[in-house]
Amino acid sequence: MPETHIENAPRIIALTNQKGGVAKTTTTINLAAGLAELGSKVLVIDLDPQGNASTGLGVEVASRGLTTYDLMVEDAPLDQVVNATGVDGIFICPANSDLSSADMEMISNEKRSFLLHDALRQPAMAGFGFDFILIDCPPSLNLLTVNALVACHSVLIPLQSEFFALEGLSQLMLTVREIRQTANSDLRIEGVLLTMYDKRNNLSQLVEADARENLGELVFETVIPRNVRVSEAPSYALPVLIYDSASKGSEAYRALSKEIAGRYGLKMRKNEV
Repeated sequence: MPETHIENAPRIIALTNQKGGVAKTTTTINLAAGLAELGSKVLVIDLDPQGNASTGLGVEVASRGLTTYDLMVEDAPLDQVVNATGVDGIFICPANSDLSSADMEMISNEKRSFLLHDALRQPAMAGFGFDFILIDCPPSLNLLTVNALVACHSVLIPLQSEFFALEGLSQLMLTVREIRQTANSDLRIEGVLLTMYDKRNNLSQLVEADARENLGELVFETVIPRNVRVSEAPSYALPVLIYDSASKGSEAYRALSKEIAGRYGLKMRKNEV
């Protein structure tokens, strides 16, 4: 399907790994916060039926009116689904358990893999002025994740610094290749991010060495440390960059944000404004 042009279109990055517990949602929230600190306007798409990204950005379940389910399945207008958050520069399309049934409801739609792609390219998108859209995918390679891979420009893969970490990547890489061949020829890997890293632990160092040997420049220079403040922040519905700005976790997510923003000339453009 040809790309629909939107002037000053945002960069769309899907954060995905079919393995749960790899800090995917944590990374989505804190990368958004880091990019917002740099002056970006960021939209988070919560595509996980658990709705953890929504909760982590302070959107209570009771206040989630229209959600990503309505955006994709019910053709809801984008401007009725986008919510402001309590963090300057961050907006969200929230999720709730309605998404649990989305796979079954989308399967009969002949455009089932392009529903999110088309929703994010509504003409109304131009009016928001987003620099980045970050999609928090569910921890599985289901139709929701396929929609994210078709809709995005690139994929960021959080990789837990633990034994067997690399083994789960093969199926995801195959899926990315299939999507590139069939539905999104420009799809690329934004990078692999090592998370829950403990520099005192030999295993973390071995996983890093193995990842960099096998994946080379696909691995981000930044690694995200195992940090209690990062774990605590979601219970306060805040990114760690706000919950404890001076923590090691905050420093790491700021470094990741600068690493990504630098690829697109964002810092230069924002500093010139």
